[in-house]
Amino acid sequence: MKQGITPVSRERVMREEDFIVSKTDAKGRITYANRIFMEFAGYRESELLGVQHNIVRHPDMPRAVFKLMWETLQAGQEFFGYVKNMASDGSFYWTFANVTPTRDERGTTIGYYSVRRRPKQDAVAYFAPLYAEMLAREKAAGPKTAIDNSRQILTARFQPRGLSYEAFVLSM
Repeated sequence: MKQGITPVSRERVMREEDFIVSKTDAKGRITYANRIFMEFAGYRESELLGVQHNIVRHPDMPRAVFKLMWETLQAGQEFFGYVKNMASDGSFYWTFANVTPTRDERGTTIGYYSVRRRPKQDAVAYFAPLYAEMLAREKAAGPKTAIDNSRQILTARFQPRGLSYEAFVLSM
């Protein structure tokens, strides 16, 4: 349970024309949320602005995916991935996410710009059990080695194919 919210098994499905857009500062605090984000997340703008973006993180998401995202962003690259989010009422929604660093005129990262769209259903069908396996590994490993143990599953899944997580995501 997160922030007093109990996850429920009710899915909100994005429409084809939907784009969830948000901006954060360098610390991940929301500075902008479009109306589609507010609709799916179930929060008013005043409840989102200044709050950590992980307010919508679903407990079914493995921490290793977010660690990979932050490593990618801190390397100055954009991140692509499939993410399950949780709304304020406990329902969930899947997105295909693209997160890009925002830089000032000196090239310093000052925030992040994220656009999420409706994911492909075959991708959700692929990633939902993969993430469940990763999450189970994280829980079994304990806090000190959870992320590394979970990430081994990603490496084992994609490395033999000569792909990274991102390359696989983009190929779907």
